[in-house]
Amino acid sequence: VCSSDVDDPLPDAVILWTRVTPPAGMSPAMVEVSWEIARDAAFTMRVGGAMVTTTPARDYTVKVDATGLEAGVTYFYRFRSGEFTSPIGRTRTAPAAGVTRMRLAVVSCSSYAHGYFHAYEKLAARLDLDAVVHLGDYIYEYANRAYGGVREYDPPTQIFTLSDYRRRYAHYRRDRMLRAAHQQHPFIPIWDDHESVNNANPTNPEDHTMGDWAARKAAAIQAYNEWMPIRSQTNPGQIWRKLSFGDLIDLVLLDTRLWQRAVQTSVPAELNSPDRQLLGADQEAWFHQQVSTSRARWKLVGQQVMMGQLPQVLNNDQWDGYPAARSRFFNVLRTMMVPNVVVLTGDIHTSWAMELTETPTNAMTYDPMTGRGALATEFVVPAITSPGFTTGLAAIVSPLIMRESRHVKYFELVKRGYVILDVTPDRLQAAFFYVDDITQPASGEMFGAAWSVRNGAPLLVRDMAAAPAPAMAPP
Repeated sequence: VCSSDVDDPLPDAVILWTRVTPPAGMSPAMVEVSWEIARDAAFTMRVGGAMVTTTPARDYTVKVDATGLEAGVTYFYRFRSGEFTSPIGRTRTAPAAGVTRMRLAVVSCSSYAHGYFHAYEKLAARLDLDAVVHLGDYIYEYANRAYGGVREYDPPTQIFTLSDYRRRYAHYRRDRMLRAAHQQHPFIPIWDDHESVNNANPTNPEDHTMGDWAARKAAAIQAYNEWMPIRSQTNPGQIWRKLSFGDLIDLVLLDTRLWQRAVQTSVPAELNSPDRQLLGADQEAWFHQQVSTSRARWKLVGQQVMMGQLPQVLNNDQWDGYPAARSRFFNVLRTMMVPNVVVLTGDIHTSWAMELTETPTNAMTYDPMTGRGALATEFVVPAITSPGFTTGLAAIVSPLIMRESRHVKYFELVKRGYVILDVTPDRLQAAFFYVDDITQPASGEMFGAAWSVRNGAPLLVRDMAAAPAPAMAPP
C-alpha cells in the first residue's frame, strides 16, 4: 500500500482512499484490502472498518465511503493488504450547524517539472486546517523538459492513454511532500485543464494535436476518478457539486473545463454572443440556484478561471472570454441580492484579491473606496510550483494593472504558495503565504498579505497579519 488520503467531507462521512502497488511483474486479478477508522491514532477507539477488494480495472485503487461518523470530529484511518500497512491518515468530518470558525487551505497548479512541492509540505505542518480545497492542475500532462526542467516525469513522454495518466498520478503520489499533505488533511479537489490537456474544452482543445480527443478525455477522466479521492458521481464526467459546512459555508464547486464550455475564441461576434456558455445550461442553472437559495452565511465558489475583468488584455480562456455567462451570474447576484459570495480561483499561477462588479471602469456605478457597486469578491490563489511572470515582466505589467483595474486590490505575479481562508460568521479572511525557492529541496515560507471581507459588505480590507491559528489542533 503506497499511500492513503480522504476527500469530500460530509458531517457523517468521508471518502477514504488508497492504492495497492503489486510486486513488480505481477498483476493479480483481485487484491483484498482491509480498512479501519478510529477516534485516536493508536486505534484504541475504533469506530469502523471492513474488507474490500480492488482490481486492475481500477488500477488497484480503493475508495471507501466511511459513514456513521460524528460531525466536526478528527479521525485516524489506515489500510492493510497482505503483509503491508499504509501510513496512518488523519481526516475530519464537516461540522454541524452552529460552527463559528473554519480554516481552509486553497491551492492549485502543481507542475512537478518546475520544482519541489514545498507549499504542500508547509500545509502538512498546519494541523489546524479543516480541509484543503484544490482548484485543479493537480498533475501536468507534458513530456520531460517541455514545460519546466527541475525534475523529470514518469512517463517521460506527454501523456495520452489511460496507462499514461495512471502512471503520471502514481508518479505524483510518490512525492513525499504531496503525500504529507494528503496524510494530514482531507482534500476537496476539482480538475482544471492539465489533468487532461492545456486549455481543455469538451470538443476541440487547441493543444490536443495527436490522436482522438474523445478517447484521451475519457482516459483522463477515468484516471482522475481512480486516483483522486472524489466521491463517485453517477456520471464520472461530472465534478460540479456542493459541500456544506454547518450553516457557516456552502462550497459550490464548478467545472469550467470539460462539461459544456464553448470553444475559446477571440472573434468578437462569437465572443460576445448572448448565448455563449462557459458552464453549460444545466450546470449554470444549478449553480445559480445553489448560490441564490443558500442559507449559509458564506457562499464560496470554487472554480478554475479568473472571473474578474482584466481590461488590459483579453484572456479568452477566462470568464473574460465568456462575458455573457459572467453577466448572467452577476445579474443573479444583483437581482436576488445574494450576500457574501466569494469566488476562489486557480489556473493562472499568480495571486489576486478583487471586488467583482459589473462595471469596474465606471466611476458612476462602482466605487472601490466604499465597495458601492460590488456584488462579490474573488481571491485567485498562487501556484504550488507552476510559473507566473518573470520578475522583469512583472515590473512592466504591474503599473498598468494598478492604473486600469480599480477593482483589483492586491496582486502578486511571481511567487508560489497557497492561501489560508479563515472564516467566521462576521468576516472571511484570505491570507497569502509564499515559499522561498522551489528549485531547491528545502525552503522557508513567508507571509505575503491578508485581505478580509465583512459580513454583508463586498468591500476588501487589508489586514496587517494573518488570523492566528487556534490554540489547540488535533494531533
